[in-house]
Amino acid sequence: MTQKTAFSPSSRRSGLRLVAACTLAALALFASGCKTFRHRDESGASPESLFKQAHKFLDEGSYGAAVKTYEALTARYPFSDPAKQARLDLIYAYYKQHEKEAAIDAADSFIRENPTHPRLDYAYYMKGLVYFERDINFLERWMKVDISERPPQDLSKSLESFQHLVTQYPQSEYAADAHQRMMYVRNRLADYNIHVARYYVKRGAWIAALARSREVIETFEGSPRTRDALEISALCYDRLGMKDLAADSRKLLASNFPESSAGGADHKKKRWWKPF
Repeated sequence: MTQKTAFSPSSRRSGLRLVAACTLAALALFASGCKTFRHRDESGASPESLFKQAHKFLDEGSYGAAVKTYEALTARYPFSDPAKQARLDLIYAYYKQHEKEAAIDAADSFIRENPTHPRLDYAYYMKGLVYFERDINFLERWMKVDISERPPQDLSKSLESFQHLVTQYPQSEYAADAHQRMMYVRNRLADYNIHVARYYVKRGAWIAALARSREVIETFEGSPRTRDALEISALCYDRLGMKDLAADSRKLLASNFPESSAGGADHKKKRWWKPF
């Protein structure tokens, strides 16, 4: 007769606990292994696949996701060929994501680190564009705010970038657009200088007013504000007792703008320099 081994209730409970513990440990190990596998899969993505994914995000308009993927690519594979293109694309992605400072920093870094890159013209163009668009916002355009009284600090930097582009890369596909924007920037800077010159004139600061008007004549030659600059120059020279220079300014005014010939009716009627 076969003898049966009896197990006590406490032995059964201990066995169940052991089975449960082993099961939980196995599940935890499995989950950990899956997580580790996924992490390795992501971190092991090639620079080409990261670039492809980032470019896809960019085309779809998912600029935040594009920025993160491009940043991951340049951080993991900084010396790869896709990373070089990624740094260019990052400028545009930051720009579209409205991260203007980041876009400017990215452009500056690319220009500094890749002085002979064939796409350097694009970096200069984007830098100029970001500064250009920071000058005036949507509400100001919509409300038709007179921006001539506001210091155009960003536009000076925009002009510098566009000027470098059209001078160093005249055959660039961005040169024509940059040139058109430069014309606007030059006129905007001339407007501001005339505004400041008139402010000085009203306060009798003749030398300061003359400096501003001369800058318009010499730096922004051909600007629609040249006429105003010549008028201010003639007035300032008169007040400073420099009669010969005042006469020269009036001759230039008469030859370039005969309709305003210093003593014309319209000129007398304006008398903008007299506040009262």
